[in-house]
Amino acid sequence: MARTLGIPVLTYHAMNIGGNDYSSNDHVALATDLRSIRKLGKDVIPLSHVVDWHEGKRPDEEVLDAVAISIDDGSWFDYYDLDHPTCGRQRSMFNIARDHQNRDRERRPVHLTSFVIASPEARSSLDRSCMIGKGWWSDQWWKEAADSGIMEIASHSWDHVHPQLEVVAQRDQIKGDFSKVDCVDDAERQIAQAGEYIARVLDGRKPDLFAYPWGAASDYVVTEYLPKFLERHGLRAAFNIEPRPVTRSDNAWLLPRFVCGRDWKSQQGLQDILAAI
Repeated sequence: MARTLGIPVLTYHAMNIGGNDYSSNDHVALATDLRSIRKLGKDVIPLSHVVDWHEGKRPDEEVLDAVAISIDDGSWFDYYDLDHPTCGRQRSMFNIARDHQNRDRERRPVHLTSFVIASPEARSSLDRSCMIGKGWWSDQWWKEAADSGIMEIASHSWDHVHPQLEVVAQRDQIKGDFSKVDCVDDAERQIAQAGEYIARVLDGRKPDLFAYPWGAASDYVVTEYLPKFLERHGLRAAFNIEPRPVTRSDNAWLLPRFVCGRDWKSQQGLQDILAAI
């Protein structure tokens, strides 16, 4: 029997920097993985093209031997080269992609999607509690990145219901579990409000892709809010972190992604995933 066509979506976290080798640094992993993807004869296509294909708007021929890449949380490490306090100078995910593209002009351009936390107050607080308080989580780079042709800005919720925040947009203040966003008021704040803020920064371009924080989604969001409130949120698809490729039979509100460091931990690990698809 013919194998069902699937497109792997690979997810990285630019703040995963614990050293300067593959297993401890997602920047090193991305640079290495882009070379592996090229050697395997695959292209890195925009995540939006995966959704187009899922919707039947692009033919199979356009996505054969392709992968998509996303980055979660949207700190400055996505876009700017920065001096990490213990691991030294880090090439940004954006510049890693651009460097790779400049070396390999014969193939389709490399494209990344950055899923950003929308709330400026949440990002400012998390900058102090989860990084080193240098203001490395602002949104001043979003528009320039979105205009680049290399990176798309998409939504990772209003505040990630992050446990380090004093107050989150969840009625019972349950933190660290996005599946507890399970009523219209919380969904409006976490999803529609996030899209509206991102659109203001991007001069009216509202994001149409969403990634659930920690991959968790409530039945209410998946079966009620997202499919029935389209005019409010403007989304086309939402991604979790189930480790398998996207197929056309998947629910648009539960599209899967592989996560670096969890689903593969080495160059060979990624090659094994891609070879099995």
